[in-house]
Amino acid sequence: MAELATRSLPLSGVHGGSAIVRLEPAAPATRISLRVRAEDVPALSSALGVDLPMKPKTSVYANGRTALWLGPDEWLVIDEGESGLMTAAANSGALHSATDVSHRNTAILVSGAGAASAINGGCPQDLSLDAFPVGACSRTLFGKVEVVLLRTAEDAFRMEVWRSFSDYAFGLLSEGARDAAL
Repeated sequence: MAELATRSLPLSGVHGGSAIVRLEPAAPATRISLRVRAEDVPALSSALGVDLPMKPKTSVYANGRTALWLGPDEWLVIDEGESGLMTAAANSGALHSATDVSHRNTAILVSGAGAASAINGGCPQDLSLDAFPVGACSRTLFGKVEVVLLRTAEDAFRMEVWRSFSDYAFGLLSEGARDAAL
């Protein structure tokens, strides 16, 4: 029997941060990029086990899954546990487009008192709690790459980034973390 290739995880073995910022690769997760008409959102929400948010810059977490609103008919759904996202979407009976982007994306967790400052080292978005509260999300630029940013707690963020840009994003975050500690 032939040996199978083992794919290494992006950012394997890296860690970083500073006295006030912790940077770490997120655990592997299943992700789908979902497009659906407003009238089919209830059927997809029911099938996926998480309500797709209808308000801009919001997210919903339920049953180990997070749904992030990215546009009027676009969501990113992340499952950190048992998957089945594609099967659930296919069995919804709703007209939609779902693409598994699990191997395209990875995530970096940024936490600590200086988390927002570290991210702002490469992102012009206002990350104050008033403008970007817990649960807020957006597709934005970080340095030269597009990312999806989710605030998971007052001092914690999840940055979704294409795996091909993950080393760049992690390096820029590391610089931001050092600057935030000064």
